[in-house]
Amino acid sequence: MKQLVICGGGSSAHTLIPLLRDSIFEVSLYTSRPEQWSHRIDLEWHDPSGKVLGNYYGELKKISSNPDVLFHDADYVVFCMPVHRYRVALHEIAPFINKEKTVFVGTVYGQGGWNWMVDEIKKEFGLDNIVPFAFGLIPWICRIIEYGHRGVTFGCKATNYAAVSPKHYFKQIDEELLENICYKWFGKGEVEQSDNFLSLTLSVDNQIIHTSRCLGLYKACGSTWKQKDDVPWFYRDYDDLSAQLLADLDQDYEKIRQAIKSLSPEKDYSYMLDYLALERFSYKSQNTDIRESFVNSQTLVSIGTPVVQNDDGLWEVDRNHRFFLDDIYYGNMIAKWMAEKLDIPTPTIDEILHWAEQVRGEHFIGDNNKLLVDSPDLLAPFKCGVPSVYGFNNIEDCID
Repeated sequence: MKQLVICGGGSSAHTLIPLLRDSIFEVSLYTSRPEQWSHRIDLEWHDPSGKVLGNYYGELKKISSNPDVLFHDADYVVFCMPVHRYRVALHEIAPFINKEKTVFVGTVYGQGGWNWMVDEIKKEFGLDNIVPFAFGLIPWICRIIEYGHRGVTFGCKATNYAAVSPKHYFKQIDEELLENICYKWFGKGEVEQSDNFLSLTLSVDNQIIHTSRCLGLYKACGSTWKQKDDVPWFYRDYDDLSAQLLADLDQDYEKIRQAIKSLSPEKDYSYMLDYLALERFSYKSQNTDIRESFVNSQTLVSIGTPVVQNDDGLWEVDRNHRFFLDDIYYGNMIAKWMAEKLDIPTPTIDEILHWAEQVRGEHFIGDNNKLLVDSPDLLAPFKCGVPSVYGFNNIEDCID
């Protein structure tokens, strides 16, 4: 048996643990809330109507908030947490990773420069033996029913992709792990190999979907709602305004993608796709309309808008949700940094960043639409993932 440690207790952890049952792995969990976790984790597979299609369970060998207990024997480490927590956790666990064997360190979602983050601890802690890997897309639509005890999945992507460095390790990781957490259970979800991590960093999934929709809600409804029931559903009520904002944001990203492809024509960027191309790839759909891709989705319509009640009793979008902390600081800001290095205008990214700094009460983009990388609001350790925090000075430094 190989030892696999899951970092974080997100919804994907509640799905991954049961799907690793009967695998080659003994599974342990690194979490800040070990007392809330059971050693048995149950998973329900639902169709969109809520009908239960299957039940699974998995067992945890160890559950701890102490990295010294978990990582000395780890063969695999898999992150199941928000993107903005990746670097914090990597630095927590790095001193305890075994340097005497190959250790695969991966994440279920590779947005935000996963390879840069792993390279950061490789250099700082002398961990040349670790091999980074990452999914391009979160494999499943999943949620938590009871934290630390039970999760629910609405199935997996039809197809996915992943990056690994060095590339020749992909076959081993695929056979040992990737094939056994989707295809084995659902008969789909095969994983193709991306030639590079940069295609994952410029993913047009969460970082453009979430931020453009939140801005669209603000433009359509204002900043607050009187009653929680007044808040539109995030996808079920998706409107033409949000669809246009997503298309405009995707166009900003497309200019960056095309410039990078021109800089490195010898590289394979076949997975650096626009939104609708990626949606058709991952779901095997025939969608040609952005709005319809959401409102007709059987797996997304039950997802609500993340809101909190403010001091005035009104409901507002949660400024501390991962839609901001992941998709602004480790999403749109990275694209903006790259656009500036490429001298590319990004009007929709700029609009989103100006709006987000108002919501967050921070200052990180100037009146001249230049990113303020030295702003005090971005200087907290691991606050954002712009390439300059890794010592990169130009686009060439970012290309793997």
